[in-house]
Amino acid sequence: MRSDVVKKGATRSAHRSLFHANGFGPEDLAKPLVGICNSFNEIIPGHMHLKSITEAAKLGVAAAGGTPVEFPAIGVCDGIAMGHTGMKYSLASRELIADSIEAVAMASGFDALVLIPHCDKVVPGMLMAAARLNIPSILVSGGPMLAGRFHGKDVSVSQAFEAAGKFAAGKMNATEMAELEAHVCPGCGSCAGLFTANTMNCLTEVLGMGLPGNGTIPAAYNGARLLLAKKAGAVIMELIKKDIKPQDILTRDAFENAITVDMGIGGSSNTVLHLTAIAHEAGIELPAPLFDEISRRTPYITKLSPAGTHHMQDLDEAGGISAVMKELSKKNLIKLDALTVTGTVGERIKDAVIEREDVIRTVANPYRPTGGIAILQGNLCPDYAVVKASAVKEDMLVYEGKAKCFDSEEAGVEAIMAGKIHDGDVVVIRYEGPKGGPGMQEMLNPTAVITGMGLKVGLITDGRFSGASQGACIGHISPEAMAGGPIALIQDGDIISIDIPNRKLELKVSEEELAKRKTAWQAPEPKIKTGYLSRYARLTTSASTGAVVK
Repeated sequence: MRSDVVKKGATRSAHRSLFHANGFGPEDLAKPLVGICNSFNEIIPGHMHLKSITEAAKLGVAAAGGTPVEFPAIGVCDGIAMGHTGMKYSLASRELIADSIEAVAMASGFDALVLIPHCDKVVPGMLMAAARLNIPSILVSGGPMLAGRFHGKDVSVSQAFEAAGKFAAGKMNATEMAELEAHVCPGCGSCAGLFTANTMNCLTEVLGMGLPGNGTIPAAYNGARLLLAKKAGAVIMELIKKDIKPQDILTRDAFENAITVDMGIGGSSNTVLHLTAIAHEAGIELPAPLFDEISRRTPYITKLSPAGTHHMQDLDEAGGISAVMKELSKKNLIKLDALTVTGTVGERIKDAVIEREDVIRTVANPYRPTGGIAILQGNLCPDYAVVKASAVKEDMLVYEGKAKCFDSEEAGVEAIMAGKIHDGDVVVIRYEGPKGGPGMQEMLNPTAVITGMGLKVGLITDGRFSGASQGACIGHISPEAMAGGPIALIQDGDIISIDIPNRKLELKVSEEELAKRKTAWQAPEPKIKTGYLSRYARLTTSASTGAVVK
C-alpha cells in the first residue's frame, strides 16, 4: 500500500505514535488510509450540510475495509464574493484548493481520496488535484438547492441579482425586493439553476469521477444524498483493489463526453475554463476549436434556468444526466467505452430513460440543433471568446452596437445603474482577465442588472460570467487587455459586431488604426501588488489555456 511509507518499519515508530494520538490503532493502520477531503464551511449554502455527507462517506469506507481520515479544503461563495474585490479570489481559489489537497495527500501518504466538494471552484479544484495526484479518487458532492417559490413561480438566486436592475428601473420596490430575497434560496445546496456549480457536478458524473445522481439529486433529499456518499465510500475501496486511478478515467474520450453533455444541457460558460484546466492536469490538451466542433454537432435538449424555467430538481426528476447521455448516444455522440468509477459509460446508462420530455427533449426535437455554448473568434478575440448561446434571445444572436468602455467591473456597473447605457450599446468591461483582474472576475452583477432593466445591449469582457448570466454576454476574450489584446484598444463609439451563429466577434476598425492604437498603448499598473493575487497574476496563463498557474 502507498500508505506504508508513513506506517511500516522501525523508522516509522514515531509516525505510528502520532497516528495513535489521533485514536488510530494497529488494526486501523493495517488497512488502506483513505483521505476524506471535506470542504465544509459556514459561509457557502452548498457546504453547510457537508458534515453529514462526509460522515456517510467515512462510514462507507470503514464498512468496506478502509480507514477514513478527514481533512479540510477551503471554499469561496461566488454569490457573496460577487461585485467586489472578493470576486478576484474566486477563480484563484481553484489553484489553492488543488495545491492544498496535493500537499496533504502527499504528506500523509494516503492510498486514495474521497473528495467532497461543492460550488463553483471547489469541484474543478478537487478534480484537478485528483488528476495531478493520480491515486484512486472519487467525488461526491452535496447536491443542488431546491428552487424557491415567489408569486407562484420557481425562482433562484439569479432573480435576486436581477432585482437590482428592476429596482433601478422602478419595476420593483424595496418591499418586493426584500420579499424576493427571503424566498430565492430556501435551504442547503448549490444554487438551483444550471449555474457553474451544478454544471460541474453534472460533468463530474460524465467524466466518470462521480456516481450517477451526483449532479442532480437535490441536497434536501437527505436520504438519497447520504446513500450516495456511503456508496462512494464503498466504491473507493473497489478502486483501490483494482488500482483504477483518475488518469485511467480522465481520458480524451471522457473529456469529449463532458463537452458533449455540456453542450447538450447548455451549461455554464465557465466549464470551458475548468475542463481545460482539469485536462491540463491529466496531460491532455483541449483546444478551443474542439469545444466549438462538438457544439456544432450536439443538439441542445434541456433548457434550465437561467435559459429557461426548469431547475435542477426537474432535471433529476426527468432522469438526470444518465438520461441526457442516453439520449445523446442515439446520435452516436457519447463514447460508451469510456471508463467510470463503476464500469463503462455504456453500462452506466443502458437502462436510463427520459421521465419528463418537457425537461429533457429528444434529439429529434431539440431546442436548438447546436449546443448551448459557442466559441467565437475574430479580430477582437484572436485566440477565442465564449458565450452561453443557449441563454441568448433569438433577436440578439446577431447584433451590432457602439462600444462604451470601462476599465473595471465596478465602473461598468456604476454606469449601468446611473442610466448611462442605452439600447444599441455594447458594454466593454476590460482589464478583468486572469492577469488584469487579477483573477478574472465573474460578471453576474452587470449582466443581471442589464436583464432586470430590460436593456437590449451586448456585453463583452476579458473576465468571465456566472452560470446564472443570460443575454449576449461574451467573456474570456483572449488575449486579455492586460496582455495588450485587441480589447484594450477599443474606444468609445467603435462598432462591435456579434454574430453567434457564425461564431464571429469583430471590431469594425481598420487594421491600420488598430496598429496605431497598439503602438500608443501602455499596460496600466497592476490593480493588486501584494499577497496571493499578486503572485497569481504573475503566474497564471491566458483564459484560452484554462487560466492555469504555471
